[in-house]
Amino acid sequence: MKKIEKFFNKITDFVGSITAIVMLLMMFNVFYDVMARYLFSNSSVAMQELEWHLFSVMFLFGMAYALKEEAHVRVDFLYDRMSNKKRAVVNIVGTVVFLLPLALLMIFGSYEYVMDSYGINEISQDPGGLTHRWIIKAMIPLSFLFLIFSAIGYVLKNIRIYKGDNS
Repeated sequence: MKKIEKFFNKITDFVGSITAIVMLLMMFNVFYDVMARYLFSNSSVAMQELEWHLFSVMFLFGMAYALKEEAHVRVDFLYDRMSNKKRAVVNIVGTVVFLLPLALLMIFGSYEYVMDSYGINEISQDPGGLTHRWIIKAMIPLSFLFLIFSAIGYVLKNIRIYKGDNS
């Protein structure tokens, strides 16, 4: 079971690395956009849209990595007082009862949204904006798929902790 957990963690770490690269790209994009706007009085709608596209990707894909690293939000003042076994049970139940259904809802709920955008070849409504709006919309179900992938590794880790293997 530990090998399977490591496999899921390795994939989640890869997604986390991609997220870090996207964050760097976003920082360079913002820097370029600010410099172009204030030093050269030149602004690009496409660059501004790219900022929020990159931010969206960073946020959406960062969820899976945050879960793996236990950087997600929870009620720590209660959680910190629990034993490792009770924490593991809370993590397993919370993941299976709340996270997985929500992630599945987001995947299946956003599918038609993405396909409609793809079908009409949706583009930005702003002149000079980005084309292929369906690409950013496709990140919604894809990111929740990665979140489910990360959640499986997280549940396996907590099963191991529940059984007393804390290594």
